[in-house]
Amino acid sequence: MAMISVSALRGGSRFSFSNPCPIPRLTPGSPLGNKRLRNLAKRFTLFAQYSQAQSQSIFSSRLQDSLENLPKLVEDIVQTSLNTGPRGPLRLAQGIQAVIGVSGEWLQDASRSPNSSSGLPVDMRLGILSPVYLRRLFERMGATYIKLGQFVASAPTLFPPEYVEEFQKCFDRAPPVPFQEIQEILRQELGRPIESVYEYVDPTPLASASIAQVHGARLKGSQEDVVIKVLKPGIADVLVADLNFIYIVARILEFLSPEVSRASLVGIVQDIRASMLEEVDFTKEAANIESFRRYLMAMGLTRQATAPKVYHHCSSRRVLTMERLYGVPLTDLNSISSFVSDPEASLITALNVWFGSLLACESFHADVHAGNLWLLRDGRIGFLDFGIVGRISPKTWEAMEVFLASIATEEYDSMASALIEMGATNKDVDTKSFARDLEKIFSSIQELDTELVVATARDPSTKATALSANVVLDERQMNALFLDVVRVSESYGLRFPREFALLLKQLLYFDRYTRLLAPNMNMLQDQRISIVSNRRNR
Repeated sequence: MAMISVSALRGGSRFSFSNPCPIPRLTPGSPLGNKRLRNLAKRFTLFAQYSQAQSQSIFSSRLQDSLENLPKLVEDIVQTSLNTGPRGPLRLAQGIQAVIGVSGEWLQDASRSPNSSSGLPVDMRLGILSPVYLRRLFERMGATYIKLGQFVASAPTLFPPEYVEEFQKCFDRAPPVPFQEIQEILRQELGRPIESVYEYVDPTPLASASIAQVHGARLKGSQEDVVIKVLKPGIADVLVADLNFIYIVARILEFLSPEVSRASLVGIVQDIRASMLEEVDFTKEAANIESFRRYLMAMGLTRQATAPKVYHHCSSRRVLTMERLYGVPLTDLNSISSFVSDPEASLITALNVWFGSLLACESFHADVHAGNLWLLRDGRIGFLDFGIVGRISPKTWEAMEVFLASIATEEYDSMASALIEMGATNKDVDTKSFARDLEKIFSSIQELDTELVVATARDPSTKATALSANVVLDERQMNALFLDVVRVSESYGLRFPREFALLLKQLLYFDRYTRLLAPNMNMLQDQRISIVSNRRNR
C-alpha cells in the first residue's frame, strides 16, 4: 500500500492524509500499463465531471435560493426606506462626511507610523474599520452611534474583545440644547402652557447626554421638587434613520454571504434596534420604574429602598417627570458616613434589594454604576435611571442560580457546568479543563486594584479636620476581567445571551462597592445577603 503524505504547519499543528487504496506500479508502454492508464484517466474524467456537476448543482441551488429571496429583500429595503423618511439622505450625507474625516485621520497617522518589513502595524491595517478609527467614526456620527458603541462595549458575548475594549471609551456626553428648544418640546408634549404645570424650571441642565437632557423643576400646586428628562429635538428621527440604514446593510450582507447569515447579523442588529428604540421611549422607562416600585411595595421594602415616583400627568414619550431624590453615590464614603452610622448595612440593603428584583420583578436594573445607585439623605437606597434593564429567560435564570452558588462556594466544576448549560454550543465541552481555566480567572478578582482617593480639609473657624474618601472604579479593569470569562468560554465554543453579560457586570459593580464600604465582607457568602443560593438552602 502506498502512502501519500501531505504536511502543513497551521497554528503549530501538522496534518497528514493517507491514501487507503493501493496504487499499482505501472510501466508506460506495456499493454497492461497502457490499459490501466486509460482506465485511470477515465476514472479521473468521470470524477471531474461529477465534481463539476456537484459544484454546478450547489451553485444552482444557492442561486435559486437567492433569486427566491430577492423579492423579499427588495420589499424589506423599500419598506424600511419608506419608514426612514426624508431624514435618511441627510444622514447618509453626514455619514459620508464623517467617513472622509476619519479616513483623513487614518492617512495622517499611517504616514507618521514607522512601517515594518510587513507593512503597517497590525492595529492600522484595517483602516477605519480598526477598533480605534471605528470608535472615532461612531463619535463623529453622533447619538445613535455613540449608543451603538456603548452597546458594543456592554456586549462582549457578541463582539470581538478588541472592539469591546476600545468602545469602553465611547462617552455619552453632548453639549446642552438651548433652553428655548427644551421649553418648546415641553409645550408640545404637555399640550398646555409650562407655567400651568411647573412652578419653576431651572434653565441650567443637571445633565446633558447624547439622547436626553435633564432639568430640575418644581411642580405647581404641590410644590414638589422634580427632575424633567427631555428627549433632545430630532433625536428619534435620527435614531430611526441610522438604525434602519444599519439594518439594510446587514440584510444585504446576509443576502450576499451565507457566512454572514450563519452569524445571525440581522438578528443582532434587530436586538440592538429594539434595545435602543426602547431607551428613547420614556413611556417604557416609566413602566420599568413603576414595575420596580411595585416590587418594593409587594416585598415590604419601601423603608429600605426606593425609585423615583413618576408623574404621569406631565410625562409622555419624549418627556419624563420624576420625583427628585437627594443623596450621594455609594462611592462617596465621607458623605455616606454623615448620613448613616453603618455604611456596610446600607450596602447589604442595596444587595438584597437588587438580588430580590432578579426573582420577584419583571425586569432588573442593569446599570448600577455609582451615578445610578445612591444613598439618600433619609438612609434609604435610591435606584435611579431605568433606561437600561434586563430580563432573564427561565433557562438562563436556572443556570445563573447554579453559577452564583458556585462562585460563593468556589466550586468551579459546578460553575463550568452552569455556563455550559447557559451558553449555546454545538460541540462537547471538556468540563474539567473549562473549570480549571475559570478558577484561574476568578482567583484574579481578589487581585483587582481598588484605588482610594483620600482628601482632608480643615475648617478655619472650628479648626476641625474633615476626611473624605472615594474609590476610583477602573471600568477598563473590570471589563478586562469580564472579557477574560467570555474569552475562555468562547474558546470552548460557548456563546452567552446578553442578559448574562448584564448580570455579571452588575456583580462586578457591587464587588467594588463592597471593597469600599465593607472590605471584610464576602458578598456571595455573607448570610445577611439573600442571594439565590442562600434562599434555596433555606
